[in-house]
Amino acid sequence: MPATRSWDRAAAILAERRIAGSVVDALAEADRPADTADAAAIRDLVHVRLAASRFGRRIGWKIGCTTSVMQTYLGIGEPCAAGLFEGTRHRSPAALPASGFRHIGVECEIAIHLAAPLDARGAALSRDDVAAAVAGASAAIEIVDDRYDDWRSLGAPTLIADDFFAAGHVLGAEIPASDLGDLATATGVTIVNGAEAGRGVGADVLGHPFEAVLWLAGHLATLGRRIEAGETVLTGSLVETRWLQAGDTARIAIDGLGEVALRAEA
Repeated sequence: MPATRSWDRAAAILAERRIAGSVVDALAEADRPADTADAAAIRDLVHVRLAASRFGRRIGWKIGCTTSVMQTYLGIGEPCAAGLFEGTRHRSPAALPASGFRHIGVECEIAIHLAAPLDARGAALSRDDVAAAVAGASAAIEIVDDRYDDWRSLGAPTLIADDFFAAGHVLGAEIPASDLGDLATATGVTIVNGAEAGRGVGADVLGHPFEAVLWLAGHLATLGRRIEAGETVLTGSLVETRWLQAGDTARIAIDGLGEVALRAEA
């Protein structure tokens, strides 16, 4: 395993490029994560650096590759976690300049908001444990940015270390836990410029969005951590990423959770 300073160097490179909005290309071999454990170590150091920038503190997590459509699209066969940050959280309807991204895209997400922590370090948790900790849920757009020279050539560990495309999120109104229906049966639709661009259902996310939260709790437990009360978790896109051009408008509509909208302004 490379020395700790190599992870520091890799984290500095990835954080600086994200803050500057510059392209991310392959890391030097000595700084390149070999597996998901290496990737998580670099990712967490990246988060520390981002917290001191316009991104601000980490306020939750996004979970990627929880649906077969996204695993196929990205070529990553297992879930992976990335940070959500206060400085890139937006309320719907949001309008952001397309020029602020290398290539902005949107994903259709169910966001889970936690009222209590979820700690899997002592014993395995159940879906009922997740349900008991949930404050509510929202329709959400995950904002992604293709900031890579050639993401297919970088390998999954480097993408995970860099929060794999993460660039922010837009939240709709929160629906209290007491008013939530069965999220497994909720259909989510991505609409771009008024035309349907894809749909999926909550069960596509590991069988149920709460299962994605369970996966995250287990992942953090391996790092000696937990999901904290007050954090938001994006559980994975129900629809393959849709890339936008300047002037495009995207809407996400999810049964029982309402709609959320984003305009990529010219």
